[in-house]
Amino acid sequence: MNKIIVLGGGMVGSAMAIDLAKKHHVLLTDVDPSALEKAKEKCEELNTLQLDVTDVKTMTETITNFDLVVSAVPGFLGYQTLENIINAEMNVVDISFFPENSLDLNKLAIEKGVTAIVDCGVAPGMDNVILGYYNETHKLTDFECLVGGLPKVKKWPFCYKAPFSPIDVIEEYTRPARYVEHGEVVVREPLTDCEFVEFDGVGTLESFNSDGLRSIIYTMPHIPNMKEKTLRYPGHVEYVRVLKESGFFGDESIEVNGTSVNKLDFTSKILFNEWKLGEEEEELTVMRVSLKGENASGETEEIVYDLHDEYCPETKTSSMARTTGYTATAAANLFLEGVFQEKGVFPPELVGKHKACFDYFMSYLEERNIHYRKRVNTSVNKAIETR
Repeated sequence: MNKIIVLGGGMVGSAMAIDLAKKHHVLLTDVDPSALEKAKEKCEELNTLQLDVTDVKTMTETITNFDLVVSAVPGFLGYQTLENIINAEMNVVDISFFPENSLDLNKLAIEKGVTAIVDCGVAPGMDNVILGYYNETHKLTDFECLVGGLPKVKKWPFCYKAPFSPIDVIEEYTRPARYVEHGEVVVREPLTDCEFVEFDGVGTLESFNSDGLRSIIYTMPHIPNMKEKTLRYPGHVEYVRVLKESGFFGDESIEVNGTSVNKLDFTSKILFNEWKLGEEEEELTVMRVSLKGENASGETEEIVYDLHDEYCPETKTSSMARTTGYTATAAANLFLEGVFQEKGVFPPELVGKHKACFDYFMSYLEERNIHYRKRVNTSVNKAIETR
């Protein structure tokens, strides 16, 4: 059995640690002891340790006793933590989804002889894996990912619950969205270009611009059209835009009765209870990945993968933790089993391009009842659905 250390015991980090503990010796760490206690209650086989990743000396001394590091720290700590892990010459799977460009650490990872698989969640993550695989078999012209996490019960006005901090969600609503159109990177305002899209089992959802392409802007520059959009229940965007346009997402401070108050901190505090996802609250994850291009026979094909996953009452694991975390634990296992061992920093599209890795991801997720349903439309044939 391999020894794995998981940094971060939040919703996704703890789900990953529990999954990995089925086959490996796992140490789950977090700065918050209560998070470790909750995870231990779900899985007695877990070992836990209170650890602050900003204490670089202690973290380095701790992680070097393991075969693999899995990093699930908050995004604002992600890049520096990944750099510290690489400097410690440790292989790592990372899902901290930090805003910086992970490929900036590629040279360092190669120098240190390290494999770092990053952005390994659902989106970014599995959409990249799918893109990487079909980029090898088709001459692609278009890529689109529609994705969202949603509560099963709609509560007015926002009809939304966040499995993570409201500040992280608000950043998605304020950060300019980068797309690729006709081979050029273009920037759109977030929360714009809204479209209604139908999904089996959910009904009508609303898609809008968000900045989700990340690494594929740099790794897939030959694909002329690429975009990612976020999904919410209809009406959500209008309410959020009212807040945004009214200044509630501003990062400056205002004075209220002689007290200085940061607008964003105030809004996040208000929305925390409104958006907080209960530990056993039922929710779902919906994603549609669409690719278009020419296959080996010269036919134009549209390939569509649909995901619909829901909260698991048996394990009390949210769909967002399942679809995000189990993609990362698949990457951890395929690395430890020697399926992928190249050195450097690898976003999922550079792992999934290998058929053995793509098949491993799909099989691993199927075993955990996470199903990506595939449809193919060709210029000659009608839609063919597989699973």
